[in-house]
Amino acid sequence: MPRQVLLFTGPWADLPLETLAMKANEWGYHGVELCCWGDHLEVQRSLGDEDTVTAKLELLARHDLQLPVIANHKIGQCVSDIVDKRHQSLVPDYVWGDGKPAGVHQRAAEEMIATFKLAEKLGAGIVSGFTGSSIWSHVAGYPAPKPELIADAFKQFAKQWHPILDAARDSGVRFAFEVHPGQIAFDIHSAEMALEALDGREEFGFTFDPSHLHWQGIEPVEFLRRFPDRIFHVHVKDAALTLNGRAGILTGYWPSGDPRRGFQFRSPGRGGIDWEAIIRGLNEIGYDGALSVDWHDAGMDREFGAAEACQFVKRLDFDPPSHTRQAFR
Repeated sequence: MPRQVLLFTGPWADLPLETLAMKANEWGYHGVELCCWGDHLEVQRSLGDEDTVTAKLELLARHDLQLPVIANHKIGQCVSDIVDKRHQSLVPDYVWGDGKPAGVHQRAAEEMIATFKLAEKLGAGIVSGFTGSSIWSHVAGYPAPKPELIADAFKQFAKQWHPILDAARDSGVRFAFEVHPGQIAFDIHSAEMALEALDGREEFGFTFDPSHLHWQGIEPVEFLRRFPDRIFHVHVKDAALTLNGRAGILTGYWPSGDPRRGFQFRSPGRGGIDWEAIIRGLNEIGYDGALSVDWHDAGMDREFGAAEACQFVKRLDFDPPSHTRQAFR
């Protein structure tokens, strides 16, 4: 069976969910990856009110949309990051509080625990998101970190996330951490370190987004082959390297779409990713979950892009062989 094609709702948080659901249905999506910001999914309100949960599910059902995944990247970022003024815009006022980092860390962790409980109520088996990182500034910075600083940071990461993953376990929901620059894990080696720090917990795996690997120069299919049992979710987003001798692969100080950046996100099929290889890699590891379009392209109308992306993914996807491979004759 072809995989479900979902729309990640984060880039559409300016639209009411009712409006977006109607559009997603018209564009041909099977479901949504509902993000916990905007009016799309408010964690505390939904968790404390069965009518709100029912209404949300009924709204999606009216538009023939499934809800296998919810996402809470912004809150997750505040669990392990070094919190400063930038984070205030990411979280609700009740999570930000007085803005003191220790309190924000604690309230963000509590909000992530609530997110897993809400996922269970909604019937979603996956929560996708970020973790943040207390050591990201050391990745490309100076002075270089000492090994014990890195070791201590991963210990602290595990201490912060074990209680959250306990809640995931108790709710029967898995956490699909999106490997991404700015997170505790951003490539294959750091993903290995994160798994090791968490003692290989079964609830912890990855959201595979090849665009974040491609623009760093990492082969996405190698990530699939390294973690075949830990790919819990997949984002579909493309990227194009625009290296012109003036910029590198860091985002620099520039917003998406600015020509001074050394890479740009693109609508699926319009960048440099080998999507044929990605699907073959997913088939190789037996991944049968959803393919979620995380649409970003500063140079394209987003409604045209979202509609085109859905059809692109449907054309792209194919089943693995249904029989044992036979020798060529």
